[in-house]
This record gives sequence, C-alpha cells and structure tokens, in this order.
Amino acid sequence: MGFSRADWRLIVLCVLGSAGAGVTRFAGGGTVLPFVLSGIALALLASLVGRSVEALGDRLGAGATGVVQSALGNLPELFVVLFALRDGLYEVASASIVGSILANVLLVLGLAFVVGGVKNGPQRFGAESARTITMLLVLAVFALLIPALTAALHTPAAGHERGLSIIVSILLLGLFAASLPAAIRRRKSAEAAPTAEPAVAASAEPGHHGPSWPLGVALGMLAVTGVGAAFVSEWFVHALEPAMGTLGISQAFAGLVIVAIAGNAVENVVGIQFAAKNQSDYALSVILQSPLQIALVIAPALVLLSPLVGASFTLVLPPLLIAALIIAVLVAVLVVLDGESTWLEGATLIVLYCVIAAAFWWG
Repeated sequence: MGFSRADWRLIVLCVLGSAGAGVTRFAGGGTVLPFVLSGIALALLASLVGRSVEALGDRLGAGATGVVQSALGNLPELFVVLFALRDGLYEVASASIVGSILANVLLVLGLAFVVGGVKNGPQRFGAESARTITMLLVLAVFALLIPALTAALHTPAAGHERGLSIIVSILLLGLFAASLPAAIRRRKSAEAAPTAEPAVAASAEPGHHGPSWPLGVALGMLAVTGVGAAFVSEWFVHALEPAMGTLGISQAFAGLVIVAIAGNAVENVVGIQFAAKNQSDYALSVILQSPLQIALVIAPALVLLSPLVGASFTLVLPPLLIAALIIAVLVAVLVVLDGESTWLEGATLIVLYCVIAAAFWWG
C-alpha cells in the first residue's frame, strides 16, 4: 500500500491512542485519565492528518500541498472548539483561539530559537518571507480584535457584535483565499532555488519521506483520520470539565494553555526539529503559518459554523486577551525583522508566554 515503517508506527499509535481514549470515555477511567489519553490521541491524529495531506503532494504539487496541509492540520482544534461551544464552554473556546496564536508566536518560536541557537549559534532566515507572514498575521489579528474593541468603545454598535463578527469572518476568509496564489508561488520559488535544501512542504514532518501512497489510499486515510479527529475531539471536550474540576484549572487557563498546545502539538514539535537541524527558514514557516491559519481561517470558520452546534460565537474577547494578542504579534514582528535569531531572543519569548499564561491561572 506504500506505507513506510514510520507510517505504520504512526497508524498503530493512532489506533491504540484512539482506542484507549474511547475505552476510558465509555467504560470510565476517573476524571484525569480520559482527558490525558484523549489529548494524546488528538495529537497523534493531527500528525496522521498531516501525513495524509503530504501523501497527496505528488498530485497537488509542493506549493498547494503545503497550503492544504497547513489548513487541514488545524482540523482537530476546530472540532475541539466547536464541541466546547456546544457544551457552553465559551471561555474555553475564546481562550483556545487566542492561546493557539500565543503558543506559536511566543512559546514555540521561543523554543525553536533556544534549541537552534544553543545547538547551531545565531541562525539566519529569509527576512522577506518572514516579514510577509508576520505582516499578514498582524493584519489578521487586528481585524479579529475590531469586534471586541467596537463592543467596548463604540456604544452605537452594542448588540450588533454577532453581525460584525460575521462580516469580519467573511472578509478574513476572502483575504485567505486571495493570499493562496502568492503563498503557492513562494513555496515553488523556494523549491526551485538551486542552493535550497531538498524541498518539503511547509508543514511536513521530517522523516516521513517514505514510499508514495496511492491516491485512493491518501484520500481514504484523510477521510478516516478526519472522522477520527471529530470523535476524539468530542471525547476530549467531554473529559475537559471533570479534569478542570479535579485539577483546579480555570476555563480560561485550560483554553489558553492546555487546549491550545494539545491542538498544535505535532506542528510545534516539527518546527523545533527544523530549528535543531539548522533549517531555520522551514522552522519559521511551520511555526508562523499555524497562527496565521488560526486567525485567517479557524476563528472565522468558528463564527460561521457555531450555529450548527447551537451556539453563537463572536469575536468579542476580554480585555486581557486583547492586550496579550497585541503584545504577542508585535513582539513576533520585532524578532523576525532582522532576519536573525539567537537563543536569548527565544528565552525572552518563552518568559513572556509564561507570564501571560500565569495571569490566566485564576480565570
């Protein structure tokens, strides 16, 4: 069927992880164990979703594959937040969207800078590409914040936050669609450069370059893992409330830290691996593409899809989440402007993330 040993290992781990999460969900397993097992299964399924899209690379081309992989890699997080909204966990939903962006632009980028800097010394990357990604990220995040700022500062718009959120969501999805041709051209240019490393999709995981999967197998695996991610996401959210009660964790902290990191665990590890191998361009692309997809696609999609689960999600955020987002994206721009990273810059980003996370421990 074209599976490598690494593919088989990942498939077996996904089956075992999902089975364990299902058993503890329906047969009982306390309050913490089902939460832990479903979180692990969710991360494994996210990895298999990414591998399935990567297997389509020969048909789609490297540029299109990277874009599709970035988008579908966030499917588990989309499911988690939708189920959280269905269960009335609005604070978890809002905090997880913000937390996904913060975790990537502060924690994961910081870890990549530290690991890459300690192992390889100061690392240089393509400043122009990094500036383009961060510019889009800043614009998308600021657009997301308009409904919240409007609700807080513009009294005539009070009561119309849902309508404004829908307008912003449609415009952001349009911006995402408009950015696709340029993103694909950038990836193709990088692949064609004579001095470049062998091309990989921006979200591809090192070590997965085994035998090519037949088209039918790749599409079938993508469908199966997508359905599996939906089920495991529901189990994860079902276990979230009891686990929060047992561990004494607030909804805000659970969404900002735990759900956000679990939903992006695989991409986080991949970006750090690239930095350790001194492939700083790939590391930066993997790490920054994820929050960009969250801002341009996942958050708008949640606004438009939330009525399907009986919820009404808007982009109105608490003031501290607004401030944290603004700080995070501006710091991200500052650290990539010079096209060079050091371990000290990374340590600074990690400390800032920990300070922000600590502020939400109590809610």
